[in-house]
This record gives sequence, C-alpha cells and structure tokens, in this order.
Amino acid sequence: MKITLCVLTLNEIDCLQAIFDSIPTPNIESGYDEIIAIDGGSTDGTVDFFQDRNIKVIGQSKRGRGEAFQLAFEKIQADAFIFFSPDGNEAISDLNKFRPCLENGADVVIASRMMKESVNEEDAQFFKWRKWANNIFNFAANLAFRRSGTYITDSINGYRAITKTAAQQLELNAHDYTIEYQMTIRALKMKLRIIEFPTIEGERIAGETGAPSIPTGLRFIRRFFIELFEPSKSIPK
Repeated sequence: MKITLCVLTLNEIDCLQAIFDSIPTPNIESGYDEIIAIDGGSTDGTVDFFQDRNIKVIGQSKRGRGEAFQLAFEKIQADAFIFFSPDGNEAISDLNKFRPCLENGADVVIASRMMKESVNEEDAQFFKWRKWANNIFNFAANLAFRRSGTYITDSINGYRAITKTAAQQLELNAHDYTIEYQMTIRALKMKLRIIEFPTIEGERIAGETGAPSIPTGLRFIRRFFIELFEPSKSIPK
C-alpha cells in the first residue's frame, strides 16, 4: 500500500521552521511513502521552504481545505492519504499510527482528541467551548447517521487518513473546512470502517486559526443539514 503524507499549508512558514525537521523521512517505519505539500496560496515563503527541500508542491487555484483534499485525490497517485497540518496542533509522533490501521482494512482513520486517553487543547481550561461544540456535532452525526459499529468520538478533526477507494465512494464535494465532517458522516451512512486512536493535541505554534468559532459553527450546522437530506449512497458491489 502506497501512502502519501499530504501537508496542508497556507502561510505556515513560522510553524514549518519550528517543526518540519522533526517529521520523519518517508519509509515503512514513518508510516508513509512520500511527502507532498498542498498549498492554498502562501505568500510568506512556505512554497520556497518546500522547494528548497525537494518536496513537491501542489498549488490550489481556489482556497479552501476541501479544495486541498480534492486536489490530493485528483493529483496524487496513492492508495491512501494522511492529511497533516503543521501548525503544532497535530502530534508528529502519531504519524506512524495510520498505516497499521489502513493496512488492517480501515477506510477512514481519525486521530481523536475526544477519546478517554486523548488530550484536547482546551482540557486545561475551565470553559471548553470548542470541545463542547465538537462533542455536540459528534453526537448529532452518530445519532443521525451511524448505522452500525462503534460511536465516533471526533467526527471533525482534520488529522486523519482515508483510502483512495473510500474517497471515490464517498464522492466528497465540500470545499471548505467542513470536508472532514462530511467525510465522517458519509462514511457512517455507507457503513465504511472507521478506526480512531487517541491523540494529544498541542497548541498552535504561530499565527491565528483560519476558522473563527461562530462562522465555523454555522458552517458545520449547515453541513449537517445538507447531509441529513442528501440521499444515502450504497457501496458498489
């Protein structure tokens, strides 16, 4: 199985300079066979950073996290994709956990910030607004769409992997940062195999998040209702 690590960036030069050297080189032990960057139009030297290290960069003609996923599925020849954002939130030490799950038959693998053994960025705070909101979306997705299998604890987290076959079956079309929620919902609808493992979420190294809370929440609500009324698809036999 050929697995590609897709590094998603938009003006992440400070984060890349801080953590990129800690990312293992591609091999069986690291959990992936190649690294490819998908860039949303950086102007801060991010693209040059990758090119100086002989890493292929796929540039987006349109911004949007969902657009980055679509480019990966279209442009990269691989059996599976790991999506990784180098902002400090996602644990590099977990990169090698995706391959065993994929090779054991998982269609989608999610690094969960909500499992018992996990650590969420907000756990040390008294008011955990983002975590609570995520758990509401998790509950709604499981209640409305889960047909079988275990309860999915982190339907939204972007630190995940998917096989190319599953991506084709799900016919994902979200162009923004609701792409992961759509992926989870449709995988639940089609009874695909989803495996989660606990992760420790770190703090963002530099810059500001591109997903402000209230507009982000409204988009997730809209995505939920779009998927609720979208006819269910069956797996081709």
